[in-house]
Amino acid sequence: MDRRDSLLAALVAAVWGFNFVVIDWGMDGVPPLLFLTARFLLVVFPAVLLVRRPAVPWTTLVAVGTFMSTGQFGFLYVAMATGMPPGLAALVLQAQVVFTIVIAAGVLREVPTAAQAAGVVLGSVGLAVVAVGRGGHVPATALALCLLGALSWGIGNVVSRAAGVSGGLSLTVWSATVVPLPLLVLALLVEGPAGLADGVAAFGWEAALSTLYTAGLASLLGYGLFNSLLARNPSAAVVPWVLLAPVVAMTSAWLLLDQSPNAAEAGGGALLVVGVLVALRSRRTPVVGDVAVPSGEQATVTGPGTVACAPPGRG
Repeated sequence: MDRRDSLLAALVAAVWGFNFVVIDWGMDGVPPLLFLTARFLLVVFPAVLLVRRPAVPWTTLVAVGTFMSTGQFGFLYVAMATGMPPGLAALVLQAQVVFTIVIAAGVLREVPTAAQAAGVVLGSVGLAVVAVGRGGHVPATALALCLLGALSWGIGNVVSRAAGVSGGLSLTVWSATVVPLPLLVLALLVEGPAGLADGVAAFGWEAALSTLYTAGLASLLGYGLFNSLLARNPSAAVVPWVLLAPVVAMTSAWLLLDQSPNAAEAGGGALLVVGVLVALRSRRTPVVGDVAVPSGEQATVTGPGTVACAPPGRG
């Protein structure tokens, strides 16, 4: 990636890292799936009236909305509601880096460079160090749900990359149109009518501010930029930047929620940063299948064994 895209990726990581603390602060007393429904209603309206639908099939929009939004955040919000601290949630969710690169290698034939593979390994070791250092006080169910959220995010990343949509904001907004109704139905099934009514009554100003941040900055700005970066760069070059989000989340939780990181968290977080730096050192010409893509062009997979190259200005 060029310097501009690298700075944008770092901005996305910072916004997403602080997002975990904002979610934890605003969800108090509000059922997680209801809280998430409010977030995506604000993502969709009024933006869907102002942003043109991307030139992709509805199947792509449904897939991105299902995996990158409903699956990722549905599992994440429930995990945090069942005892996953925000800093650790941000960290565990970064297993999506491994999932994304592995799935992209198999589906899109985007083979990571040696440096990218080494960076992912270092980042994964950092995740393991933090997870082991936390001990057994985090519920196993919450941990499993967070990992499922990471897997769902990884699948959504690959779908977004394969779509090659030039406008990240349009994909973010229009894929979100398929999210609120399924979430509301799930919330009704889990909480029941009385539980939803109590949740609406508990939706105070903290929840409202949290929803504004998560919808406006984390979703519209964050995913708009992230999807644009995926459209014009290989997945293995973009996704490792997100490993910086847990560092921001852990630091924010330490300063604002008095959740001091222990030695394992601090050491693992540092190892994550090293992993990102190592992964981003590679400048090798990306290869999609058996076709080398010239530097400065974007590779879009249009079918088995077919590659279309486009100037970076499309992104």
